[in-house]
Amino acid sequence: MAGFLARRLLNYLVLVAVAASLAYMLAASALDPRSNYADRTPKPPPAVVDAQLTELNLNDRTPLIQRYATWAGGVVQGDFGRTVTGAPVNEDLKRRMGVTFRLVLLGLICGSLLGVVVGAAAAVKQYGWFDRLSTGLSFLVLAMPVVVLANVLILIGTAVNERLGHRLFLVSGEYSDGLDTGFWGTVADRLKHLILPTISLSLGLIAIFSRYQRNTMLDVLGADFVRTAMAKGLSRSQALIHHALRTALIPVATYFAFTFGALLTGATFTEKIFGWHGLGEQLINSIFTNDVNTVAAIACIAAIAVLCASLAADLLHAALDPRVRAG
Repeated sequence: MAGFLARRLLNYLVLVAVAASLAYMLAASALDPRSNYADRTPKPPPAVVDAQLTELNLNDRTPLIQRYATWAGGVVQGDFGRTVTGAPVNEDLKRRMGVTFRLVLLGLICGSLLGVVVGAAAAVKQYGWFDRLSTGLSFLVLAMPVVVLANVLILIGTAVNERLGHRLFLVSGEYSDGLDTGFWGTVADRLKHLILPTISLSLGLIAIFSRYQRNTMLDVLGADFVRTAMAKGLSRSQALIHHALRTALIPVATYFAFTFGALLTGATFTEKIFGWHGLGEQLINSIFTNDVNTVAAIACIAAIAVLCASLAADLLHAALDPRVRAG
């Protein structure tokens, strides 16, 4: 078990290094920080622009491999460099990481758990009313872009607020400015802001996991080991939960890490629509401002997050499948 995890961790670390390096190379080649100085009035002299870009490690006249070596040396020491304005990249990203991962983790937990439950229930009652309803709703959600889904939720939340006569759903920002209602009032306010973005992220995951879990569950429902468990005295529900569902969860656990990466992309649009100031919003802003170091830093953080999700998926896989622990 320890050897299995050690090998996987080593592979993931190599992949993170490659992904972060390619992200920096692409950002440094495609973005043009020099253009930020073109529209300034008065226009700074070329020598001044070169000096400032060199100080920030953003000078396109410096060889790309040299800029990469400087950036990579800083990353190894935990320093992602400075933004195009000269501010440290680390300071801004620390706060934004908390915002994004709070939203993503909650959406991932809710979406994956509910998706597994819905998919397993649909498989057990194959072609029943619940199976047909969940299938139809899943295809509807999957056909709907995140931008459309988020705006539909905002309209629904606004309508519910008007119907109830008070603001149950808050549709913009992470919290209300100037709120002074004590600890529990602050918690309640943040939860109200969190509901709709979490639903926006979770619905897509529920649709995906439910379809995947339904198919894997159907593959094992008629297996010999399920019938053997029932022949030994277990009830049908016990055999389904302890044997069929556990086996059917193994491929779903492997899919977990890939879903986490896709969720980070979906969170970019969700944050922008709901006014959450997280990594996704900053990534979009950084591309528009040609901020190479910030774009590369966010890509590196995303790669590390996927690494952690992959390790969690491996641990879950090992917990579900004894053969992995034995190996």
